[in-house]
Amino acid sequence: MIETVIALCMFMHGELKEHKHQSTIHECLMKKRVAERNSSDTIRFSCGEVKATIKINNDGSKSIEKVISK
Repeated sequence: MIETVIALCMFMHGELKEHKHQSTIHECLMKKRVAERNSSDTIRFSCGEVKATIKINNDGSKSIEKVISK
């Protein structure tokens, strides 16, 4: 299923390496701050709405399978 969702994205050398679905922008920004404190200078984190293919997990939570566009 394709949806527009909030995601925390990790970029290494300008390339999207990982993405994680977040329920709110507030939650995303909190996790971004923690991640930035614990990472190197070559890694950049970004929060925002993305169009993505979504998977519903067994517990009802959502996860991003593939980001289609930012």
